[in-house]
Amino acid sequence: MPQSLGDPRGISFSLSRAVVENGPDKLKLIPQGRQHPPETEALLKCRAISLLLLLGSAWPGFAQKLNPVEWRLELEPAGVPPGSPVLARLTARIQPGWHLYSLTVPKPIIATSIEPTPNPAVESFRIFQPKPRTTFDQNFGLNVEMYENEAVFLLDVRLAKNAPPGPSELAAQARFQTCNNKMCLPPRRLTAAASLLIDSQAKPAEVAIPAGYIEFSPAPPRQPAAVPAQGLAVFLLVAFGFGLAAIFTPCVFPMIPITVSFFLNKPAGSRRQSLAEALLFCLGIVVLFTVLGLVTTAILGPFGVVQLGSNVWVNSFIALVFLLFGLSLLGAFEITVPSGLLTRLNQASQRGGILGTLLMGLTFSLTAFACVGPFVGTLLAASVQGGGPRPALGMLSFAAGLALPFFFLALFPSYLRRMPKSGGWLARVKVVMGFVILAAMFKYLSSVDLVMQWNLLTRERFLAAWMVLLALPGLYLLGWLRLEGVKPDEPVGLWRLLIGAAFLIFSISLLPGMFGARLGELDAYVPAATQAPGGATSQAGPVWIKNQYREALAAARRDNKPLLVAFTGYACTNCHWMKANMFTRPEIAAAMKDLVLVELYTDGADQASRQNQSLQESKFSTVAIPYYAILDSSEKVIATFPGLTRDTREFLAFLQSGAGR
Repeated sequence: MPQSLGDPRGISFSLSRAVVENGPDKLKLIPQGRQHPPETEALLKCRAISLLLLLGSAWPGFAQKLNPVEWRLELEPAGVPPGSPVLARLTARIQPGWHLYSLTVPKPIIATSIEPTPNPAVESFRIFQPKPRTTFDQNFGLNVEMYENEAVFLLDVRLAKNAPPGPSELAAQARFQTCNNKMCLPPRRLTAAASLLIDSQAKPAEVAIPAGYIEFSPAPPRQPAAVPAQGLAVFLLVAFGFGLAAIFTPCVFPMIPITVSFFLNKPAGSRRQSLAEALLFCLGIVVLFTVLGLVTTAILGPFGVVQLGSNVWVNSFIALVFLLFGLSLLGAFEITVPSGLLTRLNQASQRGGILGTLLMGLTFSLTAFACVGPFVGTLLAASVQGGGPRPALGMLSFAAGLALPFFFLALFPSYLRRMPKSGGWLARVKVVMGFVILAAMFKYLSSVDLVMQWNLLTRERFLAAWMVLLALPGLYLLGWLRLEGVKPDEPVGLWRLLIGAAFLIFSISLLPGMFGARLGELDAYVPAATQAPGGATSQAGPVWIKNQYREALAAARRDNKPLLVAFTGYACTNCHWMKANMFTRPEIAAAMKDLVLVELYTDGADQASRQNQSLQESKFSTVAIPYYAILDSSEKVIATFPGLTRDTREFLAFLQSGAGR
């Protein structure tokens, strides 16, 4: 069966192997030119060594020396009637100094896999592995499960009731990787076979699995995480609302009458043609922002999207962009698209036709980007954590909200006279947006601080910054802070008074959070209270063991309790919400008392986060967070619960399903 091996440069080779029992593989290399996803430095190092060894295996004598594992298959009994079980012993004899990995070792290490070859006489099978030895592997820098000297795997094979009588060959195929303390060999695939006599007159057999063996259940194929319909609908509605709100920015609003009048007063063509061109103009806006979402999705890929929300460099870049936009809106400097680009696009749009109208919409979008950028940045940053098509769908919904008024105003131009005129209120919108964007910047700075575990932007400092930055627009709108858009002798209108008061009320409401009080929905975006040694926090709630999976499993065995594993993240807003608002509810906290709790962070920059991510991906075939699982003392999965929920009864039923076992 063809397999692939990637070298550190991302080059892929197809390996066509001839199956040989108790002997080395015969390999043939065929360049494919396919790029592999980025992997850990340890795995790249190991694969680089493996590639050199693989190239050297063209010489039979060299390959013979690098075959440290021999496989043998034995059947008990050798003759059985149809429908009877058969115990197959697959023995791996390992040369001294080499080791073989277990069936359950996490990535980036290649785990051993065993599978019987297709046979019409076999109805089903189960695989059991002996207890492996856990030790530190110098090749990967991880504690891994391995076998040395000899490993005997057991297969409980059930024959079909209509199995044809006579001799039959049962074979098992093993794919494995072997390493010593200095290097790793390429993965191999070998087949071991043994003869079985199917005789209806033979005595039925019984299979007894010795103590100490663990049944291995292969993980189901990885499926893309489904986006809840309700959550996606709310996200798209928010994106559409952002598009509508962007219309009332100083860069966009003055363009409405100019743009619509241009289409309705064109001398050539009918009114129907003018409306068609207005629709094409709106399509140009939609195309630009949708392409931004598609490019984001294409660059990141399905699994890169999940981890992007906690990436230090990405969050640092977003914080820098928000800082520049905020200072620009407050009047420090002006952000503009290069005039040469706009001039060329405008000249191209004057040529008319469908392409010219689309280019005009593109020109308008770039002109307005200085004010629309913060909305776009916030949407993309929020969408990437959801994964899948969210970035593209979010930008499509945003662009529809931004472009829709232009089409309807072109359809009903009389409404232009009813719209408020451009004036001082746009300058006030610009200043208020500047303060709000600077406050949003601290969310991304907090993500960097949490992932790096610097503990510089604590909960108290974060809330202090928010209180000041959100109180300033209130003071500005009430006339107590002199900036552009508010004249000294200008009276305060009703809407200015209400909006300014709302900013001040919201700012003051954050004060209890500085002293440890919960803030409800805002806890998803605000750093948690400072953790005390041992994992407990200063807030009331369940006590969690942090990043110590094996220790927590030992505690579960000692206390005879199931283990609740929470795969979480330092910068995961949904994880923060669950811990602050779901886990602290009385009925949930009471149910958690019957469980041993461990939280495993997967988005940090440390070795523990990489190990936790490998554990989650190998055992549960996902890297999405939050993700919750209940295990028994033998690490068998009892129940799983993916994602965030606001339904207390739903999460309580999940906890009780584990506590009851």
